Amino acid sequence: MNILFVSRDLAGGDLAYRLKKEGNNVRLFIESANQKQNLEGMVEKTDDWKKELEWVGKEGLIIFDDTGYGKIQDELRKEGYSVVGGSLGGDKIEDFRHCGQKVMSFCGIETVHSSTFSGVKEAIKFIREHKGPWVLKQNGHVGKSFNYVGQMENGEDVIEVLRNYNRNNKKSCSLIELQKKIEGIEIGVGRYFNGKDWVGPIEINIEHKNLCDGDLGPKTWEMGTLMWYDNNNKNKLFQETLAKLKPYLQKIDFRGDAEINCIVSKNKAYPLEVTARFGWPATHLQEEIHLSPWGEFLKAVADGNKYDLKYKKGYGIVVLLATPPFPYSFKSRKYYPEGIDIFFKEELSKEEMKHIHFEEISKWKGKFYITSKSGFIMHISGIGKSAKEARNKTYNLIDKIIIPK
Repeated sequence: MNILFVSRDLAGGDLAYRLKKEGNNVRLFIESANQKQNLEGMVEKTDDWKKELEWVGKEGLIIFDDTGYGKIQDELRKEGYSVVGGSLGGDKIEDFRHCGQKVMSFCGIETVHSSTFSGVKEAIKFIREHKGPWVLKQNGHVGKSFNYVGQMENGEDVIEVLRNYNRNNKKSCSLIELQKKIEGIEIGVGRYFNGKDWVGPIEINIEHKNLCDGDLGPKTWEMGTLMWYDNNNKNKLFQETLAKLKPYLQKIDFRGDAEINCIVSKNKAYPLEVTARFGWPATHLQEEIHLSPWGEFLKAVADGNKYDLKYKKGYGIVVLLATPPFPYSFKSRKYYPEGIDIFFKEELSKEEMKHIHFEEISKWKGKFYITSKSGFIMHISGIGKSAKEARNKTYNLIDKIIIPK
């Protein structure tokens, strides 16, 4: 099958590589100028995805791995192309948190109180008038350094983060969101949707955002994730949250992976936000769990068809391997890892290589090397009957990989 893969910043780059390994003809377009050099020697690339529409044809598959392409996806579907990834309505409920909150509330999902502000002064005034710990976020994908989970009851720590951000990033400090802090476990529930109905099992996942374990260190995009699948449609978390979005997802003709991130206490789930695209690194972990061919599965989702997804039972773990300057972006060239070769303590088997998910990597004469500056190198995954077994398998493989710096 011909597959045209349109990526903003390679969030789904490894999926494009795996689709090729399945035997599909894949052409990859990378929009970000900072990412275009990655996956050289691994996937065929194109500089203009629109010129490839005749090549992919109505029988092929077009994949978009991020928000911002929703309107284009809707238009391509009307023209008869098979498209998976999201929709315009999906973009709105993720990129604009207040919109996502309104949609969830309209669908009967009780949400956490949140308020949106257009500037720092307005947000600080609100905290002064409404004491308590708040969670600070910003709309869109502007970087996780702005996000902060408040600790102090008077809100002074959140105010200080706002002041600091305003001093250094005045131009981009807009559409600030303050969300009431809820105590509990952060857990997500997701599932693929084909425009009409759910496809495949329910995905349950727990993300690890902090750089270090024990919830220490700065927030990152995501250091790792624990995930397992549930084929019980009566799953309580699913029924109280994501299942209620079905009428809206039908209305917007959403086709892709949808997820609601929640804080779960002993008796209640508190939905926080919607992810209406391929997750990162959730998709890498799904690559670990799925047994069915990805090309077949995604084609069925794009065409609005049912699909009996085969998958591994148990718990999956995925871990990010990164180098400086991650999780920051330093301008000094001495911190950049580009050009560094990746080494292995021993020759890895084909089975072991399946657990490696490539990010800012290229291949030359059989050798992998780093081809970008940000420090996102690769993800490693494993699965087991327990989380402990999955972790041991994952770290045993990590121990065989040497990434200088």
